[in-house]
Amino acid sequence: MGILNLTPDSFSGDGLYRLQAASSKLEANKIINIAKEMMKDGADILDIGGESSRPGAKPISVKEELNRVIPLIKVLAKKIKIPLSIDTYKHEVAQAALDNGASFVNDITALSDKKMPEIIKKYDAAVVLMHMQGRPQDMQNRPHYKSLIPEIIKYLSKKIEIAVDSGINPDKIIIDPGIGFGKTAEHNLEIINRLREFEVLKRPILVGPSRKSFIGKILNKDVQERIFGTAAAVALSIAQGAHIVRMHDIGQMRNVADVCDAIIQCQIK
Repeated sequence: MGILNLTPDSFSGDGLYRLQAASSKLEANKIINIAKEMMKDGADILDIGGESSRPGAKPISVKEELNRVIPLIKVLAKKIKIPLSIDTYKHEVAQAALDNGASFVNDITALSDKKMPEIIKKYDAAVVLMHMQGRPQDMQNRPHYKSLIPEIIKYLSKKIEIAVDSGINPDKIIIDPGIGFGKTAEHNLEIINRLREFEVLKRPILVGPSRKSFIGKILNKDVQERIFGTAAAVALSIAQGAHIVRMHDIGQMRNVADVCDAIIQCQIK
C-alpha cells in the first residue's frame, strides 16, 4: 500500500498539499505522476489522505479534507489501474471518495463515526480497522497498557463485530494494530514481534512501520534516513504474518516484500 499524503504537515515530510494547493494543472500533474510512479514501482493499493495523523496533529474540517482529496481521487481513478484507498475517519469524506472511484476506507478510528459502517456497506467497500489509544493530538502522551496485545485484540474484535453486524462484508475487513498510534517505541517492537497472535481474528493484517519514530530511536536517524530500518521492520512483519504493508518507499519495499514472500513460500514466481 503506497502512501499519498495530500497534507502540509506529514511527519515524514512527504506531504503534497502544497502542490495541490497551487491548483494549477501543472502542479496537479506532478501528484498524478508521483502516483503513477508508485504503481510502476510495485504498489498494489494507493492510500490517499488529506488529514495528518502524526502525533500532535490537529483535526481539520470536513470541507478542507474534501477540498484536498476529492479532486485528485477523481483524476487518479481514471488514470491509475490499482485500487484507491481513502485514509479518513469522516463518513462524508469516505462517501465522496467512494463516489469518485475509491474502493477502500482506511479508518484510523475503526468506525468511531457511527455513520461510517452504513457508507462502507452501501458501496461494498473494503475497510481497514485500526487500533489507536487516544487521538492524534494526545495519543503519545504517556500511552499505557496493562496487557498490550490482548487489549488490542479485544478492541479490534469488538470493531470487527460492529462492522459485521452493520452489514459490512466480512471478507473485506482488514485489521491494523496501529504501530505508532498511542504506543511507545517498545510497544511497537512488541507488536511486530507478536504479530502472529493477531491471526486469532482471522482477518488480513496491515502494518505501517514506514519511517516511524521507533526506527529513528533505535538507529538515531532522521526521517529520511530510516529506509534500512523500515526494511528490517517490513521483513520481520511479513515473516510474522503481515499481509499488507503501508509504505512510503515503494520500489525498495516491494523488493523486500518479494524476497520475503519467496523465502516464506520457498518459491520464486
